[in-house]
Amino acid sequence: MSERAAPYYCPYCGDEDLEPYASEEESHGWYCRSCARAFRVRFLGIGVRHS
Repeated sequence: MSERAAPYYCPYCGDEDLEPYASEEESHGWYCRSCARAFRVRFLGIGVRHS
């Protein structure tokens, strides 16, 4: 089993100062030390988009 992929930068400020984040509501996420925001990255799938 592989580990989950880590983001390279914050989607809000673009900084690379990230650390894993876990709260009572959200089990997995990332915390940006530069802008103090927490976020989650979610994989939606592989394939062709249907109209």
